Amino acid sequence: QMSKSTGNFLTLTQAVDKFSADGMRLALADAGDTVEDANFVEAMADAGILRLYTWVEWVKEMIANRDSLRSGPASTFNDRVFASEINAGIMKTDENYEK
Repeated sequence: QMSKSTGNFLTLTQAVDKFSADGMRLALADAGDTVEDANFVEAMADAGILRLYTWVEWVKEMIANRDSLRSGPASTFNDRVFASEINAGIMKTDENYEK
């Protein structure tokens, strides 16, 4: 953790150099989402960087293999379940947004 009260402190420039801007964004988004004092947790920044790296590698793999992916209408049972879950999520988001 990084907290002035415990004597751990990084400037913004030091933190971005250490974790990258994206790693900082993820860790800062997680740092203050409750009523407790917000503390920057270095483990969250490290984990965020690893998740971003994994995602980028997956995207590269999908782009490289796009010719081998199936095409055509989305008509299987799994396709219909996926579409149903996406639509249910959209409806819940719309309901919560209206509140």
